[in-house]
Amino acid sequence: MKWQGRSRRTYTGAKIKKARGKRKFELGSEPADTHINETKRKNVSTRGGNRKVRLLQCNVANVTDAQGKTQKTTIETVTGNSANEHYIRRNILTKGSVIKTPLGNAKITSRPGQDGVVNAVLLE
Repeated sequence: MKWQGRSRRTYTGAKIKKARGKRKFELGSEPADTHINETKRKNVSTRGGNRKVRLLQCNVANVTDAQGKTQKTTIETVTGNSANEHYIRRNILTKGSVIKTPLGNAKITSRPGQDGVVNAVLLE
């Protein structure tokens, strides 16, 4: 778990007196860091009794071409990532990643760590 509340220090470094403790709604979670491998999902409970599917590993993507036709294809590798250049070498799938597929290069439009599926559009 990761606490995402206010810092206990001011911008100058002085300590802020604690008025209350940490709250559960201030907790976050670590990123899923979806890798290319056999599909592995994890269900996570969220606020309001809802569920979220975390995609931990995946090797298939739903790729849509310019005509609107969608095909399920395999993911070969990650060729670009604007979120973090180190994710390319580690083959981590995020929204906006450019992946290499048998159909050609495609850009991921879904959020694999939040949605539990990889959707992408074919690049020309």
